Amino acid sequence: MNDSLTAERKSLRKSLRAKRRALSGKDKNLYAERLAHNVDCWLHLRPSWRIALYASRPEELDTTPLIEIARRRGCRIYLPRIDRHSLGRKMQFVEMSSRQRSNRLGIIEPEGSRIIGARWLDVVFLPLVGFDSRGVRLGTGGGFYDRAFAFRHWRKVWHTPQLIGLAYSFQQVEHITSAAHDVLMDAVVTEKGVVRCAIG
Repeated sequence: MNDSLTAERKSLRKSLRAKRRALSGKDKNLYAERLAHNVDCWLHLRPSWRIALYASRPEELDTTPLIEIARRRGCRIYLPRIDRHSLGRKMQFVEMSSRQRSNRLGIIEPEGSRIIGARWLDVVFLPLVGFDSRGVRLGTGGGFYDRAFAFRHWRKVWHTPQLIGLAYSFQQVEHITSAAHDVLMDAVVTEKGVVRCAIG
């Protein structure tokens, strides 16, 4: 990315993260429950599905209610893990288990060995800082998800797995200038409902 785009994203990221931190604990819990309900009503999670979720940090939208629903529906749940031994520090998806650890960024990761390739997931729920109606995602700046799903750039019709952002409604902005490496989302679910993205 060029310097102006980097600065633009840094400024937007700062303001949206401040809004997120300003939410009360009560509102965070309420919105997380509503969002999980919206996901379930829209997607009708199925036992055969292989889904990826993320273990939320305190500042992020809490995924615990959605993980609980996915477990009840019999989904196979995978969490991201950064492969510290790979060139470029690639993201892996490891089946959720009781054995977990915190990485150097304070993110909870599974310790299991059941790894699935990103291409074979059915649905991936992504964390984000901001998004627009085209499906451009503003993350924390690490680029892990964009690298993991870069293969979608070469698919013209078959856009799988589904990439679905999880966000508070106030995280939607009018426009985010996209970069060449950005992998667009198919939809974003908020506490207010589903935003279907106009990919392309």
